[in-house]
Amino acid sequence: MPHLTFAQIEQQFPFLQAAPPEAKAALADHGRLHTFPVGQMICWQGDVCTHLALVVEGAVRVYKLGENGREITLYRIEAHESCILTASCILSDEPFPALAVVVQEVQALLIPAAVVQTWVSQYAVWRNYLFRLLSHRLAIVMEVVEEVAFQRMDVRLAAWLGEHTAIHPTLATTHQEIAFELGTAREVVSRLLKEWEREGIIALGRGTITVVDGAALGGKK
Repeated sequence: MPHLTFAQIEQQFPFLQAAPPEAKAALADHGRLHTFPVGQMICWQGDVCTHLALVVEGAVRVYKLGENGREITLYRIEAHESCILTASCILSDEPFPALAVVVQEVQALLIPAAVVQTWVSQYAVWRNYLFRLLSHRLAIVMEVVEEVAFQRMDVRLAAWLGEHTAIHPTLATTHQEIAFELGTAREVVSRLLKEWEREGIIALGRGTITVVDGAALGGKK
């Protein structure tokens, strides 16, 4: 794994550009780069958060698992980002309340929890970063709650498909993966997708979904 220079770290996380020299030196002393393969569980529910990860490359899915076995994605952590729940657990000394799994190979800068707690007290740049992170991610989680509680599944599925096919009309995914993202049953997703296929809105392939009529899909939102 290549070693990141201070300049590269600052480019990945611009808030560090405003950090005082001693904060950058502390990062060099305590931060460690680590690679996590696809499928590795980063955190299990109830785990003690020992490190804060600043993701340099890759993606992590943070989700909840219900008693009925269904999953729902709370948010994803991608390049230039970190995890609200990990930060919250470190600051409150509470266990991790969800699960986190690598969905794209991750390279992350790991900072020990005790060091993070010290930096929050010592450096305004770290304190402001974590508070902004908490505010931003909380808003995302609230959107998920509102969607689950108040929106019909067909509306949520249409919005999800529209978002993920905005650049290219064909999406490589499975009905089960979509169900995990939206917190519903695979059968519900399959029923809606097959209905839309009959209407000529989408085309279903083996492990793919192609949006044929974007305007009609938008009308489902």
